[in-house]
Amino acid sequence: MSDVLEIKDLSVTFRQDGKETRAVRHISLRVGRGETVAIVGESGSGKSVTALSTVALLPESAEITGSITYEGAQMVGASEAELRRVRGNDISFIFQEPMTSLNPLHTLEKQLAESLSLHQGLRGEVAQERILELLAKVGIHDAETRLGSYPHQLSGGQRQRVMIAMALANRPDLLIADEPTTALDVTIQAQILELLADLKKTEQMSLLFITHDLGIVRKISDRVYVMKGGEIVEEGPTAEIFDNPQHEYTKILLNAETVGRPDPVPDGAEEVVRTEDLRIWFPIYKGLLRRTVGYVKAVNAATISVRRGETLGIVGESGSGKTTMALAIMRLIPSEGPIVFMGQGIDGWKPRQMRPLRRDMQIVFQDPYGSLSPRMSIEQIIAEGLSVHGLEPGRDEREMVAEIMVEVGLDPALLDRYPHEFSGGQRQRIAIARAMILRPKLLVLDEPTSALDMTVQVQIVDLLRDLQRKHGLAYLFISHDLRVVRAMAHKVMVMKQGDVVEMGDGDKIFDAPETDYTKALMAAAFDLKVKGEGI
Repeated sequence: MSDVLEIKDLSVTFRQDGKETRAVRHISLRVGRGETVAIVGESGSGKSVTALSTVALLPESAEITGSITYEGAQMVGASEAELRRVRGNDISFIFQEPMTSLNPLHTLEKQLAESLSLHQGLRGEVAQERILELLAKVGIHDAETRLGSYPHQLSGGQRQRVMIAMALANRPDLLIADEPTTALDVTIQAQILELLADLKKTEQMSLLFITHDLGIVRKISDRVYVMKGGEIVEEGPTAEIFDNPQHEYTKILLNAETVGRPDPVPDGAEEVVRTEDLRIWFPIYKGLLRRTVGYVKAVNAATISVRRGETLGIVGESGSGKTTMALAIMRLIPSEGPIVFMGQGIDGWKPRQMRPLRRDMQIVFQDPYGSLSPRMSIEQIIAEGLSVHGLEPGRDEREMVAEIMVEVGLDPALLDRYPHEFSGGQRQRIAIARAMILRPKLLVLDEPTSALDMTVQVQIVDLLRDLQRKHGLAYLFISHDLRVVRAMAHKVMVMKQGDVVEMGDGDKIFDAPETDYTKALMAAAFDLKVKGEGI
């Protein structure tokens, strides 16, 4: 088998402000034609830096030494014209965070059409037909109605699907996928992997797959490289690595699994939040007079009840209304139907009325990179809520920040540092500390572990269960990772296109789902199948 990509003795060093950081250290790897190769390892191990080096997408502060050849052509030191020819055409990328890759000022159609025009010369109706075909392939419902949408109008999973469509548009020889399924629910994840399998067969496409999801790696890859601290610590055929790992770090990765169940809810625990037939419809306006011609029915008739010390897991595909419902419960977007928080009916309350309750309801977002201000120190970030809602009488702000940092597993000596100096898992702990310092009664967790490595996921789940046990927190836990939901949730709500299709005790939902949709979700999560022997 000939090699499409070959990397030999690659080192990458970043030099900035007199500091030197060695991100990759003398690594070698290869990707054969029609082969799927996976790179696994924790955040900061050098996986993404290695991928970006292939076509010189690193910043000017990066110094690259060694050899990278694509189809025998040397990429290190290649001219900008040669790199432009290869990028997006012969070698294409799917990145983890689509909001940093999609232009917020351009519609989906314009962004997809740009690539087709540049590399294939497709324009007009021919280009639009190809765009609709691509969007349908990656699971975008009603693709024609989405052509004029902007990235901010799509859910995280939908944006990721658009990124995948853009990467596949020009039928590349090598697709480098950097955490491509992180933001996707399990059913779409299975569809995307199946799509990649089909494309590999028809186009003889090679795949370099970077991920922290070892379940996917085992299903799809032919060979695996394990990275730690910028070095490859183990490599070999997938089956061999999984069945007989040699390096201690590989063994730790393979043993990292979210297990256990939350503590039982105490008898007589008071109700924290309740909704009855909650409805969230967004009007569709058209014409010069902006008349309402229809509605986007984001949530239909959702009824929930969550008590102190209880977790409601909310699952479903991207765009099903999970996050929208949580934002409505927090009165951050309008809705119809009763919302009762700590015994008070808050539906219809204005922002001024809600302000005293804000400290009692907090949220932790999916992306620990985007939710922390890069210009604020960790102390300022965590203490921000205190400046709005006030300190506890007789307490010192810095002392309170240090105390909550210890509680979430962070060293208080680091409180003067900035977000970029922390790993992804540490940033998520900072986001949790920011919410917890106000001692809320309800915590909304919106995909809090999906951007994290498996080892860090286990740590964050253990932390959240410990905080719930200690403070009697009520959680709304939104996730597409059903393994994590099973470890966290007492009750589970399954949503599809705005409707609640099933709800009940967590064990019952997982062990004996009643609806076809829930059965499909469980099958995709716990028995992921991909066509063929792998991708």
